[in-house]
Amino acid sequence: MKLITLETYPGRNYEVLEMVKGTVVESKNIGRDFMAGMKTIVGGEIAGYTEMMDDARRVAVERMIKEAEALGADAIIGLRFGSSAIMQGAAEMLAYGTAIKFID
Repeated sequence: MKLITLETYPGRNYEVLEMVKGTVVESKNIGRDFMAGMKTIVGGEIAGYTEMMDDARRVAVERMIKEAEALGADAIIGLRFGSSAIMQGAAEMLAYGTAIKFID
């Protein structure tokens, strides 16, 4: 599955199928959450949360691709990500775009 952030797919004719998305809510365990709180005192990257968000992006993209494949899509254009805090230590990650099918 081709994934691009452009709003169009250059050099190809295609039909637009529909918007597709994938979402996941991830959280860290209490031990990591405590260590993250300690890290805010001294500053620097909170690696546990970086890892959590990387995992969440990967899962959200996989779910979006499955939705597009079920439609018979060849690619997803206009790929975007969104995230929001659900509660302390948990975040939602959303991947979305437009599924297309090549016609040339």
